[in-house]
Amino acid sequence: MTLSGMGEDMGSQTKHWMVTLQEVFYPALAAVGIPCKNCTLSRSSALYLMAISVADNFVLMFIVILELSLKYHQQEPFWSYEPWCSLRDIFNYGAYNASTWLVVLFTVERFIAIHTWKIKPKICNQRCAAWTIAATFVFSHLFAIPHYWSNTSVHDNNQTRCIYNPEAPTRFIHALVWIQTLQAYIFPFLIILTVNGPLLLTISMSFVLLSVTRAITQIILRTTELYTLDRNDYSHQINIAADAGTMLCLSNAAANMYLYVCTQSRFRHEFSACIYQASFYFTSYFFKKVTELVTKLQDSKSNELLEK
Repeated sequence: MTLSGMGEDMGSQTKHWMVTLQEVFYPALAAVGIPCKNCTLSRSSALYLMAISVADNFVLMFIVILELSLKYHQQEPFWSYEPWCSLRDIFNYGAYNASTWLVVLFTVERFIAIHTWKIKPKICNQRCAAWTIAATFVFSHLFAIPHYWSNTSVHDNNQTRCIYNPEAPTRFIHALVWIQTLQAYIFPFLIILTVNGPLLLTISMSFVLLSVTRAITQIILRTTELYTLDRNDYSHQINIAADAGTMLCLSNAAANMYLYVCTQSRFRHEFSACIYQASFYFTSYFFKKVTELVTKLQDSKSNELLEK
């Protein structure tokens, strides 16, 4: 199961507006999401923010650039062939799971730092953060390994494509879907909403709202008779909803760092200073131009009077 949920060739079909939207959206998402700024809350938070940035960039590179953007510009992308077709989802889901759980763990770390003073020195330090981050990356990719058997490379109509494995047992596919849904959506939702309260509420709610459509549509597509549905046939509304859900879900990876940065008092101070400087420069430049224009008009009138 690819995160995009799409493995069919799109060149042989008339372009649907959703295809055009995705052609523009995913490159723009990568361009917006990859640059980010790191303003820290504490030394341990610096590691979490750096790790979130790395994981989000992996999501944007592996999924948004190499998978979703590349397929619109190459008829047979490299991941249409083995072993990349099978390996692709290990990297895709590994990066996405790491991005998700780093957000969860950072939220928990901030909750402990604010509300639990006794265990704060043991948990909210650089050593603990480093081990937690390393374990998150390792286990995120380990849990993604079963997806190796969910896709297969086929050669049909003189074209090589990476598609859902039609020979995979139904129970195996259902287990993959529910395990991935639980670990990437449901459990993170519950943990964040439980420990969050007023803490980082905007970020947590954006994570939930941007991911819920993706979670619901993937359960419907992968656990019902719609499993064999052509994902490029946009006459089916479920395909439009699923791809819209994927776009929203991946937007979370691009927005994470910007949202965290906006919660920093240091960033807000710097941003306000930049706005002040920009407005001061614009005002000065505007009055300078107005003064020059008035001077020119006065000189012009003076010259006219002298000539008369």
